[in-house]
Amino acid sequence: MDKLKSVEEGLKVKKEVLEISSELISSMGQFLRRKGFIEILPVIISPITDPLNHSVFEANIEYYDGRYSLTKSMIFHKQLAMRIHPKIFSFSPNIRLETEDKKDSGRHLIEFTQLDLEMREATRDDVMSLVEKMLINAFENLEEKFGTLLREMNPYFSVPETPFERVKYLEALEKYGSDFESVLSKRATQPFWLIDIPIDDREFYDKLDSNGKTLRDMDLIYPYGFGEASSGGEREYEYENIIRRMKYKGNDLESMKWYLEEVKKGIPPSAGCGIGIERLTRFVCNLEDVKSARLFAKRPGELSI
Repeated sequence: MDKLKSVEEGLKVKKEVLEISSELISSMGQFLRRKGFIEILPVIISPITDPLNHSVFEANIEYYDGRYSLTKSMIFHKQLAMRIHPKIFSFSPNIRLETEDKKDSGRHLIEFTQLDLEMREATRDDVMSLVEKMLINAFENLEEKFGTLLREMNPYFSVPETPFERVKYLEALEKYGSDFESVLSKRATQPFWLIDIPIDDREFYDKLDSNGKTLRDMDLIYPYGFGEASSGGEREYEYENIIRRMKYKGNDLESMKWYLEEVKKGIPPSAGCGIGIERLTRFVCNLEDVKSARLFAKRPGELSI
């Protein structure tokens, strides 16, 4: 493992990048409020957190006779929040202690911030439409405030056109092979949606389609090779379906008892997504590595201030 990175290393972020990131956060928050969303405070520690579909080092805190996990994502808390308000969002810090092999991907940090949003009684199409409009609004604001600067940083910067293209996962896999996401991202000049992802490639909480093979979910993919931007979809909300999916995925039911007890009480159907702020900033500013999108960035396999 590399030695502790210096303060100077953690501060090697352009002032203009921070200003653009700040404007993105402001624009998206204001847009969602205009659409009837309220902002809730993020959850930093909890007995339950996203199990994820890939291995990471666990980040736990022993506290008296119990244990908290640092938040990997607020997915379960968003579902529970649907009891209280039909439209919520949060700028949520996420801790995902990725393995060192992801250090040079240009896309991974072990600490990042995600715009998490959720809507009660919503569909995948509702979320995709909302996100498209939100990003266009944010990009228009950037154009107005930073147009000249942005084009110096990123000659490809433009306000996307809607609707974004929708690409079916299995069709893309068959046509381009296992690296299809990277191939399509490099070829694209506009953001696009990757939809209908197979059941084995996602977590238990993504709603299963009636075909029993793919999920009612989606990823947003940035063009010019910048890759995945956002993941989300419709949620499983019925207790028996959740138990069935957890057993299929091999999840430990005991570790999720807090969540399952709440599901028994009833949670409404919903759909939502999470959008990484640093990856969005990287895309907009045409940055080589996501570490340049925030102060005090922490890459896999490194210790940083």
